[in-house]
Amino acid sequence: MPSAKRNSQARQRKRPVSNARPPNRAHKLTHLAPTGEARMVDVSAKPVTQREAVASGIVRIQPGVLDQLLAGALPKGDGLATARIAGIQAAKRTGEWIPLCHPLPLDWAQIELQRTTDDTLRIVCSAKTAARTGVEMEALVGVAAAALTIYDMVKSADRAVVIGPIQLERKAGGKSGTFVRT
Repeated sequence: MPSAKRNSQARQRKRPVSNARPPNRAHKLTHLAPTGEARMVDVSAKPVTQREAVASGIVRIQPGVLDQLLAGALPKGDGLATARIAGIQAAKRTGEWIPLCHPLPLDWAQIELQRTTDDTLRIVCSAKTAARTGVEMEALVGVAAAALTIYDMVKSADRAVVIGPIQLERKAGGKSGTFVRT
């Protein structure tokens, strides 16, 4: 492949930079043992603090099918209610979905669904807990499960549904402080 084409593709793959910590090449990945094996991080010595996180994702659906979803007129039933329940349920069980994730007692989780364009549904999951580790994964898993449930509810009418991106929007609490996507 010509060098100019490779450079162009590399530029297109760059991700937006957040306003969190600046990139630190020396930052240690906490889920890796010194010998390189994956491990669960020991958080037992950390203090319990209030934690909260918000994640979002989008689902692109044919406009007519999205109309049916929003009207509650799908053959499978109320897709929005089903997605809300699935997202909250998944957020509560994140430790079972993600192998090295600590199981957290959620104090609150919420799924919001909103049409943002004629073919786009935005999903937002908010979660709160008092724990020794953050609640970001619970918010992200809540969005993912809600999005997959939407797909399941509409797939008979639209197999070309696109899910994503799914991303952390905000987190607060803990040693690393606050992150807000800009």
